[in-house]
Amino acid sequence: MCDDTHGQAQGIGRRALFVTGAAAALTLGSVSFAAADGQHQETRTVRGTLPPGSPDFVYVPVEVPSGVQEIKVSYTYDKPSVPAGTQGNALDIGLFDDRGTELGGRGFRGWSGGARTEFFVRADDATPGYVPGPVREGTWYVALGPYTVAPQGLTYELTITLTYGAAGRTPHPVYPPSRAKGRGRDWYRGDCHLHSWYSDGRRTPAEIAALARAAGLDFINSSDHNTHSSHPHWADQAGDDLLIMLGEEITTRNGHVVALGTEPGTFVDWRYRARDNRWARFARDVRRAGGLVVPAHPHATCVGCGWKFGFAEADAVEVWNGPYTPDDEATLAEWDNTLVAAVRQGRAWLPAMGNSDAHRDPDVVGSPQTVVLADDLTREAIQEGIRSGRSYVAESKNVVLGFTVTGGRGRQAGIGERLEVAADTPVTVRLEVAGAPRCSVRFVTDQGVLYTSDPLPVSGAGTVEWRTTPSYAAYVRAEVRHETAAGPVPGALAAFTNPVFLGSV
Repeated sequence: MCDDTHGQAQGIGRRALFVTGAAAALTLGSVSFAAADGQHQETRTVRGTLPPGSPDFVYVPVEVPSGVQEIKVSYTYDKPSVPAGTQGNALDIGLFDDRGTELGGRGFRGWSGGARTEFFVRADDATPGYVPGPVREGTWYVALGPYTVAPQGLTYELTITLTYGAAGRTPHPVYPPSRAKGRGRDWYRGDCHLHSWYSDGRRTPAEIAALARAAGLDFINSSDHNTHSSHPHWADQAGDDLLIMLGEEITTRNGHVVALGTEPGTFVDWRYRARDNRWARFARDVRRAGGLVVPAHPHATCVGCGWKFGFAEADAVEVWNGPYTPDDEATLAEWDNTLVAAVRQGRAWLPAMGNSDAHRDPDVVGSPQTVVLADDLTREAIQEGIRSGRSYVAESKNVVLGFTVTGGRGRQAGIGERLEVAADTPVTVRLEVAGAPRCSVRFVTDQGVLYTSDPLPVSGAGTVEWRTTPSYAAYVRAEVRHETAAGPVPGALAAFTNPVFLGSV
């Protein structure tokens, strides 16, 4: 690795390599600026090359003198041609202030990943993805994240500009309320995985809120990658008809996880891998902040997207992410295996949900959406509905399901519940469907698919019933699938439910 500075910058000094667990972070020598002496602005440029196998994070310390009004950073890096099947260069970027880079994020001031080539931070404003606030004297850190490095290495150029002058006033954050008007105990529709221009999305909060309303949603959750900077920018979009919860997509090198409905202003760190044994700590931080822990797209094939942390800390799992793909089919099968294991071991089960992960056009907000039975349209009630599995997932507002199991002198259980009857008691499984033309219904148990209906009529409405016993089926869940043109391959999902469990505990 080599580095050099230009302009009035001092040369890069001795490098220090800090290793925590299995993850390494490289801290380079400092970039220094003279204290303001009649100058309005100073610029330093740093160049370097990161070799293949570089640490996950490389920190460039910047010595910030007093009297600085604004820090601005821009960067470029080379993108050489690489052999087929080989990853090219991708370099993320962020900023930590004088409170340092210690894991936990006290010094966190922003992250844009690879979505932007420049950013600024000052007291009264900041680039989306970054947090406005005082620019104090001390050592700040530009954080570089070599996401992938080509065999030739990754050559970068980093330009840091300090502007001197009086600081503006930091705005007082205003957050959306944790309650909307609601309809009492009812089924509420939501999309809890959405990206705005505060990370790598291209939509403003206003545009997302308008699309959410058009999709028939009652609630959404903000989930920008590795930053909470959008939290103060949602308040104007909430209303009696739309509950806006706040969160983050914690985007690690070993998978992504949605922090769903945390307290406003909560930041959750992401700078660790599964082998570092840090995940349980940050999952607890999410719950202490009032949020749910939801691993996202566990079988996604993008670099770093596959979930490697296990599900012991999860409150739910995102089984369906955006347009239905083979990745989702694999996740659905894996989730079903967790239900079987929960029955076998007599332990708690993991509910499923679905979200759009919408970033930009043509991504469709609210496709899919999680439909939750909640006591009211509040953050706590929606979270409790998700946590308890009283929910189903639908491809759009057009799909409506009613799923019940009855038996044993009229006893009845719904989605996420248990029908407490003897093992040999006959029970009737009933699914009412609307908005699913020509779709077929499948009833899935711990033995697999035990019943598949004929296609529903073109009206999309119908009722399907099936009879079983708890000794034959420890649980039953329903899938509504589109027609498929290829033999035994199941069609894409139009909807699916969390299970109803049968028999005594």
